Parts: sequence; C-alpha cells; structure tokens
Amino acid sequence: MHARWIGWMRWTAGAVLAAGATLAAWAQDKAPVPVNFDKAIQQEGSWYASWGYSRQQYAPSDIHVSQPDINSDFVVHKARASDFPSSPEDTVSSLFNLDLTNPQENIRIGKFLNLEKTFAVELSIDHSKYNVDKGQTARVTGTVEGVAYDQDVVLNAQNFDYTLHNGLNHIMVNAVWLRHLRGPENQPGDLQLISRVGAGILLPHADNTIFGNTNVVGPKNTNVCCFSSSDWWQLNGWTAGVEVGLRYRIYKTMYLELTAKGAYGVLRGVPVYKGTADQVIWMSEQILSTGFLF
Repeated sequence: MHARWIGWMRWTAGAVLAAGATLAAWAQDKAPVPVNFDKAIQQEGSWYASWGYSRQQYAPSDIHVSQPDINSDFVVHKARASDFPSSPEDTVSSLFNLDLTNPQENIRIGKFLNLEKTFAVELSIDHSKYNVDKGQTARVTGTVEGVAYDQDVVLNAQNFDYTLHNGLNHIMVNAVWLRHLRGPENQPGDLQLISRVGAGILLPHADNTIFGNTNVVGPKNTNVCCFSSSDWWQLNGWTAGVEVGLRYRIYKTMYLELTAKGAYGVLRGVPVYKGTADQVIWMSEQILSTGFLF
C-alpha cells in the first residue's frame, strides 16, 4: 500500500512539474493579447460544468485524539488509509436513484474570463472518502482514560475504526488554465492541456469507534450542516491543491477530462466520542469526468 501510494504521488508530482514547465514556456512565447472582458463573460459557451468519478490515495498520517471528559489524549502514529469506491453496479444504481453522495464523485462548475477561453475561475467539489485501514499495526502514544500509553496496537473495528466516509469533501475555488495541444481549436477533436490551482474548505462527515466508544451525530436529514457538533457534515478544516491533465472535445459542447490532483488538507475538531481529532492529510487523486459547455 505504501509503495503504491508513493508511486501515485511521484506520478502526480511529475505531471504537475511538467505542466508547469510547459505553461511557463508558453507564456514567454506569447505576446500580451488585449481582452474585452465584457465580451468574454457574455459570449456563448463561456460556462462549463462537469461530473466525474475518482480514486484517491493517502499518505500515512498522525491522528491526534483529545477526549478531555474521559481523560484521554493520544496520537495514532502514521495511520495508513484508503478510499472506498463504489462498485460499477452501485454507481449506476446511485445515479438512477439520485443518491449522488454514494459514489466518489467530482463536480466542476467554471466561467471563462477571456475571449480565447484559456483562463477560467471555477468551483470544485471532490466527494472523496477516507478510511483508516483495519488490521494494520500502529504506534499509539499519550494518555488513554488517565493511564500513560505507549505501545503498538492492531487497529480494528473496536479500538480504532476511523472513517470520513460521506465523505472527506474538498470544496475549492480554482484558477484554471487551458492550452491547445492539437486538433481544431474549440471544435470536436480539440485536445487541451488543463491545469488548476485552488484552495477551500474541508467538509467531512465523521464516523468512528475509538476504544469501544462510537461517535454518533444523529440522522443525516435532521441536522445537515455545518457548525454544530451534531451536524452530519461539519466544517473541520481547509485544503489546497494542484491538478493537471487533458481535456478532449468530443462534440462542440461536450468534452472528456482526465486529470491527476495533489491536495493538502488540515483537519481540526473532527468529532469523536467525548472529544475531537486533528490530523494533516496528503492526498493523491485521479479523476475521469464528462463536461458540457454552455
């Protein structure tokens, strides 16, 4: 698992560096072009939206748990975690039933700000999922119910079942650049390099059992969001990321997009039984989506 994650991260980092070098060279070669901003934002096809699915990989992470009511304060060191993708059958069923938070889906809504349609600002939502791997051995240090603790623990469903399963939601505002690579521009067959950089919030739903104590936040449709300890989704941190890939125009108003993303997230105050958890997350992600221009 660790070797696979390192491989994905190296591939993502390589793609980001290559894209950055290409964009820098392109910018040097291009002379400044006057742009009529009013025409750019009013022209046809200046908006786009996409829907896609993804896989994620996570770096091992230290998870700090603080439960002052029961005198516990400890760290689970270098906990490994995985995503939890739906099966193809489950994904199709979710789409037909409009249960859109079941798969690991990705949404992008953007607006071009120049006539050439090479720069845009967009809102992105990555509905990823995070699950600490059961059966792994991790070092736990600190205090557990008033007793000093420093030992290896096999993480299982009773002593440390920790998930952000509905999910670990990255909600970001991105700056987006596109560069034509080949084919007829803005027509079917147009292949573009796309890159994004952005930042935003983390809005996870926490589901966990720690040393036999389960955290309960109540029904999903009662307290939905975002600041109460009993809300289903809670604003628990911030995130920043870089994404690069290819966009291919299938029809004049429809495209396919394949990208790789690297994201850094800081989680604070994730609810657990009688307390909270903090951690830093490094995520590598691959996204395949379909989009429309309008």
